[in-house]
Amino acid sequence: MNPKFTVIAVVIAMCLVCFPASANDIAKNICAACHGADGNSVNPEWPNLAGQHAKYIVQQLQAYKSGVRENPNMSAMVTNLSDDDILAIGDYYAAGEPMIGSIETDQIAAGEALYRGGNMEKNIPACMACHGPSGAGNPGAAYPALRGQHAKYTSIQLNAYRSGARKTGAEKKATMQSIALKLSDTEIESVSRYIHALH
Repeated sequence: MNPKFTVIAVVIAMCLVCFPASANDIAKNICAACHGADGNSVNPEWPNLAGQHAKYIVQQLQAYKSGVRENPNMSAMVTNLSDDDILAIGDYYAAGEPMIGSIETDQIAAGEALYRGGNMEKNIPACMACHGPSGAGNPGAAYPALRGQHAKYTSIQLNAYRSGARKTGAEKKATMQSIALKLSDTEIESVSRYIHALH
């Protein structure tokens, strides 16, 4: 973890205590530093939040706040957020439009096959079973929208599930870890690139 970003996150979190702001201000002026003014991050290692389901965003912010999901920068950011702040931030980003990426034509097939059909030989279900044919996710079940997500970020998260480093609650942790454990490096990269251009 880059210590520079950790220091920045701590300073911002301390400022929130001294100068309370509305959730919209937090999203626009603080979250935007990493996730983009419109919820589309310019850094491929940080997630796009625009168009993400509010319920999923709330779930993840609460996971950071409780320590179930570990990230020093995000933990510092959410420490002083109230439940109402978190709900409002979820609503703010859910109203945004995700920026869809692109993929080279010759790279589509492998990622599309896994996303839409899974890999029956390895007992890997199709990604679209939970995340939808267009990557729009399932808001009721809090399965995240994936469409347009940075390939690098998706790859990082799949690797984190595979190693056990990412934990977001017993049920979803078990589901994603069991799937990720069966994915090869090549499969992770292929499906991540496909998701980046999915819409």
